[in-house]
Amino acid sequence: MAEATDDRLRLLIERIERLEEEKKGIADDIRDVYAEGKAVGYDAKMMRQCVRLRKMDVNDRREMDMILETYRAALGID
Repeated sequence: MAEATDDRLRLLIERIERLEEEKKGIADDIRDVYAEGKAVGYDAKMMRQCVRLRKMDVNDRREMDMILETYRAALGID
C-alpha cells in the first residue's frame, strides 16, 4: 500500500511541476505581449490597468469610479 501511495504522490508532484512550467511559459508570453505593445507606443502600465478593469464586474467598476471621483473632488484633483 505504501508503494501505491508513494507513486500517487510522485505523480501529483510531477503534475504540479509540469503546470508550474506551463504557468512560467504563459507568464513569459504575457510579458512579451506587453513588450510588443510598448514597442508600438502603448503604455504597458495602462494596458495592465485596462486588463484589470475588463475583469471587473460592470457594477463594481462603476462603484469604484464613483468612489474615486468623490475622493478626487474632495482632494481637488482634476
